[in-house]
Amino acid sequence: MPDSSPCAAPLLPLPASCIIGRFCRRHKRFSVLMEKDGLSVWVHSNNSGSMLGLTRPGAPLLASPAANPARKLPYTQEAVWLEARAVPPTVAPPEDAPFPGMYGFWVGVNTAVPNRMLEAAFQTGRLHFARGYTECRREVRRGRSRLDACLTGPSLPPLWVECKNVTMVEDNMAMFPDAASERGQKHLRELMDIVAAGERAAMFYLVQRPDGRCFAPADAIDPAYAALFYEAVRAGVEMYPYRAHVGPAGIDLG
Repeated sequence: MPDSSPCAAPLLPLPASCIIGRFCRRHKRFSVLMEKDGLSVWVHSNNSGSMLGLTRPGAPLLASPAANPARKLPYTQEAVWLEARAVPPTVAPPEDAPFPGMYGFWVGVNTAVPNRMLEAAFQTGRLHFARGYTECRREVRRGRSRLDACLTGPSLPPLWVECKNVTMVEDNMAMFPDAASERGQKHLRELMDIVAAGERAAMFYLVQRPDGRCFAPADAIDPAYAALFYEAVRAGVEMYPYRAHVGPAGIDLG
């Protein structure tokens, strides 16, 4: 996966008014109960995946204030702290640890981030596969489908991109999806159709945690998606996993 050191100013900054509490439980996938200063706070979650391994009671949770203060749930879940189980005694806790003496790292779970990151990275020239393209349009309709982005440039074929958020890592391998995804399978089929029509198509996988060293489809969780992934590779669909740097200040691109 492409990687680099995080910049001083992340591409997607988070507001200073974010709060940090502790995860209590998840309710019907789209709301999370957290404890903050002894109070219970319900937080919106847009992550429809299983968040496998990340819903541990007591884990620190980072939430941002809603753009609309009148929204029913005033905060949105941004990241969860994954605690390191074994740390050498000589290693100092990370600077962005949510509470003193904690070891581990933040995992970004906001599924709106990859789409926003794709556009921000394009505008700053940080997408190696998009050189020569001059315009990025998001949420573009093609036939009966709406794809996350379409990049265009002079004398270049349209480049259609679908974005996915990756939060599952096992044995240093980042994997997607973390739950069976018929929608994800549909996107791979659509991208293969685009390549067959003579245009470019790509998947942009944003791995929002630092311990993924390589990437593969999660065949043990969704074997149909994995089979389609490799079929899409053979058909010419481009696959681009990128690592994100996640912290309370925001999310940057590796």
